[in-house]
Amino acid sequence: MAAQIAQPSAVEATYKLREAEGVLDLYFYRKIGFHLARFFSGLGVTPVGVTLLGGLFGIVAGHLYYYRDLRINIVGIALHILANAFDNADGQLARMTGKGSREGRIIDSLVDHLIFVSVYVHLTLRCLAEGASPAVFLLALAAAASHGLQGAAADYFRNGFLYFANGRSSAQLDSAVDLRRDYRALEWRDQPLRKFLLLLCLNFTRQQEALIPALNRLRSAIDRQSPNEIPEWLKRSYRERARPMFKWWGFLMANTRMIMLFILLLIDQPIWFFWLQLTVFNLLFIVLLLHQNRMLQSFLRTAIRQPVELAC
Repeated sequence: MAAQIAQPSAVEATYKLREAEGVLDLYFYRKIGFHLARFFSGLGVTPVGVTLLGGLFGIVAGHLYYYRDLRINIVGIALHILANAFDNADGQLARMTGKGSREGRIIDSLVDHLIFVSVYVHLTLRCLAEGASPAVFLLALAAAASHGLQGAAADYFRNGFLYFANGRSSAQLDSAVDLRRDYRALEWRDQPLRKFLLLLCLNFTRQQEALIPALNRLRSAIDRQSPNEIPEWLKRSYRERARPMFKWWGFLMANTRMIMLFILLLIDQPIWFFWLQLTVFNLLFIVLLLHQNRMLQSFLRTAIRQPVELAC
């Protein structure tokens, strides 16, 4: 009985924040990821090693989506699910062992992008092999660009929630200013890989800050006025107003796309994966961006009006 009570707390210790976890993550991927993390911890495998192994499964899964054979597609779906479990496990392993790093997070993001590049490329080739117009290249490119923007904004929203609602120490909210400084401090001849990874992260962060500029302005204002900790009024208010939006931002994260992709593969209509990205997902994305911007502007006005309270 004691072991049964202790295990959930051990699993939850590997979460970023329970409120920031999706339902599928909480009740499926995080539980599998926890056991994988413990297994790899026993073997001495690093979080980056888990990331790369999961990335291999995901890239192969994308290739298997090329074939118009349901059995092969199902194998691809199984590998894709396994890749997502590894994607959960690497972060859980990092938090469990204290071996997390900025470079590890960048590699994790890069691998996620490579998996979906494999998916998009092979779905496009499949559509062409089935007789689609060459214009499907443009359709796929527009869908992939939309996917990238949606995913970047959703990730930024989640990290912003961790930063403002749960405190700086729990967040992974890099700023372009800090990244640019660290990037310029490195020399290509001395640390080429680290500099390359920082360049990727810098470009990605610039994109996020351009999508939701009010979040970065709020962070800068709070950091100047309250450098030691996030003010309690902001923690409380941000959590209250931003938490209901998670279920909507969740639709723009990986799990929803995977479920949608699996269904379309099972009914042999993969081209609709592109169309849904461009229509339904983009519409939701625009609505959420507008809502997020109004909320952040409200917090920013409040922060500017009460600098004395924030400085305490």
